[in-house]
Amino acid sequence: MIKPIELVIFDCDGVLVDSERIAARVQVALGTELGWPLTEEEVVDRFIGRSSASIGEQIAARLGAETAVVWRERFEELHREAVDAGLLPVDGLPEALDAITLPTCVASSGSHDKMRHTLGRTGLYEHFEGRIYSATEVARGKPAPDLFLHAARQMGVAPAACVVVEDSRPGVEAARAAGMRSFGYAGGLTRAERLEGPDTVVFHDMRKLPYLLAEQ
Repeated sequence: MIKPIELVIFDCDGVLVDSERIAARVQVALGTELGWPLTEEEVVDRFIGRSSASIGEQIAARLGAETAVVWRERFEELHREAVDAGLLPVDGLPEALDAITLPTCVASSGSHDKMRHTLGRTGLYEHFEGRIYSATEVARGKPAPDLFLHAARQMGVAPAACVVVEDSRPGVEAARAAGMRSFGYAGGLTRAERLEGPDTVVFHDMRKLPYLLAEQ
């Protein structure tokens, strides 16, 4: 028997705030500048949904540890500038949050500093304050289940009663590994077919999320 939903766990980038397009654009530019030319699709496949530590490991393996440090510092600088220039919530997200009555939290590959900035910039930080969890708090980032299991423990909810809202392949894989149902948001950069899989409902309009939750 399927357990009723007791907690909705939101990813941050690409689910709450429309920042993945910014991140992909910056990563493509840095790749050109620092010696690893990447297309947007390659950035999505390699980097989107993963922790900064995981991304750094990939860059270090390709270009060396020193370049990986430079890349990370430049990314943080350029990403912050772009966020300040006009980051918005994901289309339809504010309306969805207004209609969701279940308990919610955030579990993101991003750092707490980054989430304070992006969620603060879009007016969402206060909505989730005190219920925000980062991959920096666990041993392994997505696609490992550690972060979602950590969020569920902190919120006092069994994994089987949690659903995850994600926009990346590592994210939905992490939800499955944690024994949680997931909703794969395909209105961003990740193609719908990369989100499909067991216990995952793929959708394209964030405004439909409250209705999809009600059907579970």
